[in-house]
Amino acid sequence: MGQCSIHPSILSADFVNLERELDRIRGADAVHVDVMDNHFVPNLTIGLPVVKRIAESTALPVDAHLMIENADHWAPRYAELGLASVTFHAEAAAAPIKLARDLRSNGSRAGMALKPATSVVPYLDMLPELDLLLIMTVEPGFGGQSFLDLTLPKIRVAAAAAADAGLELAVQVDGGISVETVERAAEAGATIFVAGSAVYGAENPGEAVSALRRMADAARGHPDTTRKK
Repeated sequence: MGQCSIHPSILSADFVNLERELDRIRGADAVHVDVMDNHFVPNLTIGLPVVKRIAESTALPVDAHLMIENADHWAPRYAELGLASVTFHAEAAAAPIKLARDLRSNGSRAGMALKPATSVVPYLDMLPELDLLLIMTVEPGFGGQSFLDLTLPKIRVAAAAAADAGLELAVQVDGGISVETVERAAEAGATIFVAGSAVYGAENPGEAVSALRRMADAARGHPDTTRKK
């Protein structure tokens, strides 16, 4: 049972000073970058050129979450940037297994995301094709939303299926993650936690990352006071 990871979302950062904002989370496990196209979700953020510069401007691994249409075409182009992981939405992919293999062949970990109302059951057989399964714990599109407890059973099903199959699959949660909710998500089986306002809204983002990580680790049964991040 591996330790938990915290991926701060720059959706809650100051976009005018992104290099400074990246430095404020240098103790995190990765930086989570949300790409939205105003079609798949009703919001518009950034695209390939900005994500490329983010990857060039930080020593942190970059975890890209693509909330965009035509994922089969665009997701491999993000993997070609050398990102640590690229996550597409199952609802936006015509051939998710092929796409996951394309991402891996381009050197990125392959992630697939599910909206809150999308069942995980039809996708359990393809978990071996993935490195990461993202369970959205809010409706995708905007930060600052409240955690949806109705997603907890889905997290449990995904985590149990991965464990039963002996897979090293990371179960990621995104949306409403804070000191009030991180333990519930961890107890359900999540191992990677995306946090936006809970990190960037804190007086000290680095301390906020450490606190969330400690809480998640403890909830999963492996507190570690030796990690210094």
